[in-house]
Amino acid sequence: MRRPCPFGLPPAYAEMREHTPVGQARLANGDPLWLVSRYDDIRALLADPRISADRSRTGFPFLDAQTAQLGTTPVFLGMDGSEHRAQRRMFLPEFLPKRVLELRPFIQRCVDERLDRLIAAGPPADLVTSLALPVPALTVGHILGVPKGEQHRFEQLAVDAMTRRDQEAFQALFDFVRAVADSKRDAPGDDLISRVLREYVEPGDIDYWSMLATVFVILMAGYETTAHMLSLGVLTLLQHPHQLAALRAEPDLMLQTVEELLRFLSVGELAAVRIAAEDIELHGTTIRAGDGVVLLGGAGNRDPRAFDAPESFDIRRDARRHLGFGHGPHSCIGAGVARLEMTVVFTTLLARLPELRLAQQITDDAVDYEAVLFGLKRLEVMW
Repeated sequence: MRRPCPFGLPPAYAEMREHTPVGQARLANGDPLWLVSRYDDIRALLADPRISADRSRTGFPFLDAQTAQLGTTPVFLGMDGSEHRAQRRMFLPEFLPKRVLELRPFIQRCVDERLDRLIAAGPPADLVTSLALPVPALTVGHILGVPKGEQHRFEQLAVDAMTRRDQEAFQALFDFVRAVADSKRDAPGDDLISRVLREYVEPGDIDYWSMLATVFVILMAGYETTAHMLSLGVLTLLQHPHQLAALRAEPDLMLQTVEELLRFLSVGELAAVRIAAEDIELHGTTIRAGDGVVLLGGAGNRDPRAFDAPESFDIRRDARRHLGFGHGPHSCIGAGVARLEMTVVFTTLLARLPELRLAQQITDDAVDYEAVLFGLKRLEVMW
């Protein structure tokens, strides 16, 4: 189901929420699956052990060829129970609140440098390629331990992988990450890859390939969603001038603005894909064990049972219970980093470019409507 515009979700979502909150659909290959569209149901199922994220289960509903490759990749995003908890714990320390706050000077420096270049080049500028893609790429590279002298190359490869989305570009990025990891064996640093190698790979708790695969999945998941939120967030603010004016007048509203953008935009609306491990009864419908399930987070984030006037973008709303980062044991490990990146980018951009505006109206060819993670291909601005 396609969005009608960057800010609107498929109209069918509202119909489903009211009349068929557990509805049937089919994948492109013809396989059936269930769609769950109400906020309370989605939130409950995300924490329900009867719903599995195990991509190796027969019948798991992969939405595209890229995610299907994860079916044989041993990463915690596709595990359940104690296995999931044990591996997630290995990669968690760099994403704990204290460590996230320590990233702020690095992120601020990245944003300042990109804006210096953008301002020096003069308008118009594409915020997707000049800011929204580079900042999260450099941030996740810093967390992983990409050496300072290799950061520019890493940025190029990450942006290339996301914009081209072909096997050659993904392989080039993976090969780079593998080379970084190989170098950490002989020259470890204070970074995620070095720590996981020392604490878990060397003792044999996780093998080297699984570590590499997990690092790559963390890289792509954290990079792509944040990049989309940055560009779409700027577009949303520019297209809602009264809300933007309120934010400029009250900068303390920035944290609420970030949460409301995460609710309103729901870039990962199709990211919560699961398979039933047991029969589940919901609203008089039986989801059988082995059935595929998609939890429509975007529909949940626009559910009037959970949020007043949910179709409106309101930066004064308390939107903290949104489903933008999921919920339960598989909630996004990098949520704190994404929030910090959004806060720094929006705060700095609005302060340095008070006359920021769209160079032209957004056309359909600038929007990636078909992607599992919704986003913009370009965002031309003036100032």
